Amino acid sequence: MRGYQHAPRRRPQPLLILGLCAALAACSSPPPRVGDADPRDLDPAALPGEQPAEHPRFSQQLPPSAHSALFRRAEAALGEFDWMRAEMELAALEEPLSANDHAYRRYLDARTAWLKGDTEAADNLLAAPLPTGTAPALAIMTANFQRYVRQMSGDYLASARHGSQLLEQVPDHPHAGALKRSIWRDLERLPAASLTPATDAGDTQWRAWLELAAISARDADSDKLRDDLQQWRERHPDHPAANPLPGGLDALLAPPAPNDKVALMLPLSGRLAPAARAVRDGYLAAYYAARSAGDDDERELLVLDTHATGGALASYRDAVQRGATMVVGPLSKQSVAELGNAPERPVPVLALNRAEQPLPPAATALVQMSLAPDDEIETLARLAYGRGARRALMVRPAGEWGDKMETALREHWGALGGGFATTATYASAEAYSDTIQQAFNLGASLQRARDVRSMLATNIEYTARRRQDFDAIFLLSSSPEEARSIKPLLAFHYAGAVPVYATSSIYSGIPDHRDRDLNGIILADLPWFLGTSPRLRVAITAGDTGSDSYARLNALGADAYLLQSRFGQLRAGPDALLRGNTGLLSMDPQLRIVREPQPATFDGGELKPL
Repeated sequence: MRGYQHAPRRRPQPLLILGLCAALAACSSPPPRVGDADPRDLDPAALPGEQPAEHPRFSQQLPPSAHSALFRRAEAALGEFDWMRAEMELAALEEPLSANDHAYRRYLDARTAWLKGDTEAADNLLAAPLPTGTAPALAIMTANFQRYVRQMSGDYLASARHGSQLLEQVPDHPHAGALKRSIWRDLERLPAASLTPATDAGDTQWRAWLELAAISARDADSDKLRDDLQQWRERHPDHPAANPLPGGLDALLAPPAPNDKVALMLPLSGRLAPAARAVRDGYLAAYYAARSAGDDDERELLVLDTHATGGALASYRDAVQRGATMVVGPLSKQSVAELGNAPERPVPVLALNRAEQPLPPAATALVQMSLAPDDEIETLARLAYGRGARRALMVRPAGEWGDKMETALREHWGALGGGFATTATYASAEAYSDTIQQAFNLGASLQRARDVRSMLATNIEYTARRRQDFDAIFLLSSSPEEARSIKPLLAFHYAGAVPVYATSSIYSGIPDHRDRDLNGIILADLPWFLGTSPRLRVAITAGDTGSDSYARLNALGADAYLLQSRFGQLRAGPDALLRGNTGLLSMDPQLRIVREPQPATFDGGELKPL
């Protein structure tokens, strides 16, 4: 057995965490349904007036109209992503129309334009003043859809502002809690620098939202954060975010319950040792940064090698026997499953991977965090759809990894209303060009040229034309090398102007001049690579352990420390939200940490925020 300890500066106090564990284990009911685009954001059909296909509130909420049946048919068509049928229904409307019917027609026209991918037309229709005398329910419905469009388009500040205004109009609506959650997520998506100037806003309620978001983004010191949150609440006792505070921040107001001893258990020897050391170094960098700030004086740390101790379960039992009151780890999926299926688990666990199968409930929580690419796929789908793409072409490798990525992308893209023109699957580097040519139907274009030359009996000049039925490309390459070869081929085969979206697997995490071949690609990657926690990165590099070549795992380790130190915040269940180094972190009902990575693009061969 190997292990070493980091002793506290003062005598530890008992850990009062069993109540938290029970609460976490009980977080099994899903949050309210809040939209197809993102289950954490407010459904544009959830507030008064809107009726999705399955929601029977239309006649109860909207003012009476002679065209109600037609409007219902148009709504049903839009709910099925059938904008052509909706257009046909709306074309039957004849003037003159009442103010309410004009407003409703314009709202449905905006939804139709949005489904078509004409985001500019949708914006213009939603921004136009409503006719005088429009019923409040219609005004709220239109404003809420405008907010949804702004959110999907990535204008999170405007989306949050619209949300704050809506909340003032419907403070007691059953979906008000979901709206608060969505406003807060929008604000947490914003870089801290964009929040400070906005605190000069004139609207008192809106300004208070911005002040709270700036506090959350700015204060890493837990004592200062606690003081600032308390002072904010005292200044704004009647604000809709005051009680409870959003994101689980209420948990930070109470004095922290000290952890006696935390065990970090990783396979520090054996096949997974390089990855484990990278996680360890990220965790320790965050741990020592907190200690130097006086935030973690009372916590003792025990580091265990699961490979040397006979596996995750043996290491866990050893950690408990040695007094650990919380365990961080293990690292592999198999080890997480082994620990999750253990008959007894007396102390809570923050696992550093996700088990393949659901885990049985237990007396204490087992929270699973990972760098699962599925989280990126959801963000990519939202990015592409929000920018107007509706029909995509998928380029993916053959094999199990490519199958998994395709399944995830089809699920998320289809839920938004997107479709696919075709899928191009390549099996080797030699097949890249041929695969793309076939997917673009360039062979058919070339054959047409041959036919024309034969018919005219002359050698005419000809430029091949690719198929025109897609407006985005999802490049699901599994490595930077693949992407660097394929991206130029897309331009060579006449798709250079089509937006390309890719997973973070195309970026190694280490700057490389060859990444110029990736210029223009849009991806969702770790905030760690885009400017967060620079001191931690410097500390890891200065440690000269070589683990900085596994930068993603450094970030995972740093976030493991963040979540361990903010474990009480997770009691908020679906409301919990933390700015992390691997993304915006929340928790689903299965106690899995869900990451929302940061949109980015390659510019001049460098990864930059989008």
